[in-house]
Amino acid sequence: MYADSNQAKKALVSLSIEKVLLTIGKRVLDEVNSRLYENYHCYIPDCFDNPEYLKKVLQDLYGRASLNIIQSIKKELEEFTEQKGIDNFITVISG
Repeated sequence: MYADSNQAKKALVSLSIEKVLLTIGKRVLDEVNSRLYENYHCYIPDCFDNPEYLKKVLQDLYGRASLNIIQSIKKELEEFTEQKGIDNFITVISG
Protein backbone atom coordinates (compact mmCIF):
# COMPACT_ATOMS: atom_id res chain seq x y z
CA MET A 1 0.00 0.00 0.00
CA TYR A 2 2.76 2.47 0.93
CA ALA A 3 4.63 1.78 -2.31
CA ASP A 4 1.49 2.42 -4.37
CA SER A 5 0.80 5.65 -2.48
CA ASN A 6 4.39 6.79 -2.93
CA GLN A 7 4.30 5.96 -6.67
CA ALA A 8 1.06 7.94 -7.04
CA LYS A 9 2.60 10.96 -5.32
CA LYS A 10 5.71 10.67 -7.47
CA ALA A 11 3.55 10.58 -10.61
CA LEU A 12 1.50 13.56 -9.43
CA VAL A 13 4.60 15.64 -8.75
CA SER A 14 6.16 14.61 -12.09
CA LEU A 15 3.04 15.54 -14.04
CA SER A 16 2.80 18.87 -12.23
CA ILE A 17 6.41 19.74 -13.03
CA GLU A 18 5.99 18.72 -16.66
CA LYS A 19 2.73 20.67 -17.00
CA VAL A 20 4.31 23.87 -15.66
CA LEU A 21 7.41 23.51 -17.84
CA LEU A 22 5.33 22.72 -20.95
CA THR A 23 3.21 25.80 -20.28
CA ILE A 24 6.40 27.83 -20.66
CA GLY A 25 7.48 25.81 -23.68
CA LYS A 26 8.59 22.37 -24.84
CA ARG A 27 12.13 23.66 -25.16
CA VAL A 28 12.15 24.51 -21.44
CA LEU A 29 10.97 21.00 -20.54
CA ASP A 30 13.61 19.48 -22.79
CA GLU A 31 16.36 21.67 -21.35
CA VAL A 32 15.42 20.83 -17.75
CA ASN A 33 15.29 17.10 -18.59
CA SER A 34 18.65 17.32 -20.34
CA ARG A 35 20.30 19.19 -17.47
CA LEU A 36 18.88 16.81 -14.86
CA TYR A 37 20.38 13.88 -16.71
CA GLU A 38 23.65 15.64 -17.46
CA ASN A 39 24.24 16.75 -13.85
CA TYR A 40 22.53 14.03 -11.79
CA HIS A 41 21.81 11.09 -14.12
CA CYS A 42 18.13 11.36 -13.32
CA TYR A 43 14.84 12.47 -14.83
CA ILE A 44 11.86 14.54 -13.67
CA PRO A 45 10.19 11.62 -11.79
CA ASP A 46 13.36 11.29 -9.70
CA CYS A 47 12.88 14.85 -8.44
CA PHE A 48 10.17 13.67 -6.05
CA ASP A 49 12.88 11.91 -4.03
CA ASN A 50 15.56 14.53 -4.80
CA PRO A 51 13.81 17.91 -5.08
CA GLU A 52 17.10 19.73 -4.58
CA TYR A 53 18.15 18.53 -8.05
CA LEU A 54 15.21 20.28 -9.69
CA LYS A 55 15.73 23.43 -7.64
CA LYS A 56 19.41 23.63 -8.59
CA VAL A 57 18.76 22.99 -12.29
CA LEU A 58 16.04 25.65 -12.40
CA GLN A 59 18.28 28.15 -10.62
CA ASP A 60 21.22 27.41 -12.91
CA LEU A 61 19.13 27.72 -16.07
CA TYR A 62 16.77 30.56 -15.20
CA GLY A 63 18.24 32.46 -12.25
CA ARG A 64 15.65 34.59 -10.46
CA ALA A 65 12.98 33.52 -12.97
CA SER A 66 13.20 30.06 -11.37
CA LEU A 67 11.21 31.50 -8.46
CA ASN A 68 8.22 31.98 -10.78
CA ILE A 69 8.53 28.41 -12.05
CA ILE A 70 8.75 27.05 -8.51
CA GLN A 71 5.73 29.14 -7.50
CA SER A 72 3.76 27.67 -10.42
CA ILE A 73 4.72 24.12 -9.41
CA LYS A 74 3.62 24.86 -5.84
CA LYS A 75 0.30 26.18 -7.14
CA GLU A 76 -0.23 22.99 -9.18
CA LEU A 77 0.32 20.90 -6.04
CA GLU A 78 -1.58 23.24 -3.71
CA GLU A 79 -4.41 20.86 -2.84
CA PHE A 80 -1.99 18.03 -2.00
CA THR A 81 0.38 19.89 0.33
CA GLU A 82 -0.87 18.07 3.41
CA GLN A 83 0.33 14.73 2.05
CA LYS A 84 3.63 13.43 3.37
CA GLY A 85 6.24 13.44 0.64
CA ILE A 86 4.58 16.18 -1.38
CA ASP A 87 4.95 18.56 1.56
CA ASN A 88 8.65 17.71 1.73
CA PHE A 89 9.07 18.22 -2.01
CA ILE A 90 7.47 21.68 -1.80
CA THR A 91 9.50 22.64 1.27
CA VAL A 92 12.80 21.74 -0.40
CA ILE A 93 12.15 23.45 -3.75
CA SER A 94 10.85 26.54 -1.94
CA GLY A 95 13.67 26.80 0.58
